[in-house]
Amino acid sequence: MTEEIIIAGFGGQGVLSMGKILAYSGIMQNREVSWMPSYGPEMRGGTANVTVIVSDERISSPILRSYDTAIILNQQSMDKFEQTVKTYGTLLYDPNGITKHPTRADINIYRVEGAKKAAEMGNTKIFNMIVLGAYLKMKPIVKIENVIKGLRKSLPERYHKLIPLNEDAIRMGMNSVEIVQEVK
Repeated sequence: MTEEIIIAGFGGQGVLSMGKILAYSGIMQNREVSWMPSYGPEMRGGTANVTVIVSDERISSPILRSYDTAIILNQQSMDKFEQTVKTYGTLLYDPNGITKHPTRADINIYRVEGAKKAAEMGNTKIFNMIVLGAYLKMKPIVKIENVIKGLRKSLPERYHKLIPLNEDAIRMGMNSVEIVQEVK
């Protein structure tokens, strides 16, 4: 099993931390992992993306031109990465701020209202965990208990009190993902 993922959006949406938590979770399951962030100098508000590879085999290069899964959180990222999803691959997106929805007929497309659900839960900072939960519902490449361990590893200790809220957000995402299109 090898899963090659791009997570892309604005800085401040938790793109890089979502990738880091996914990578730590893979490590907890004794998988080979690559985590390669990319962001503009603006950080917050600028574009950011991270490539994550989780595999049972050695990873030869962290640099990819196509992906098994793209997790898209803004329109610029949709414009840039929709075409990089492999045929029969997966595109997951939050429709908040998306004006041109995905149009490819040869990929699986899922949607999660992460921004809306985070606002309903009273904390917009858990947006990325809702999206991560939606992804893990579709592709359970790591166990939830390892995601929680990944959260403990990646969050500073002063934020560990928020881990139960993040766990609730992951479960919310798992229960909120919508199928837009599935291809066989």
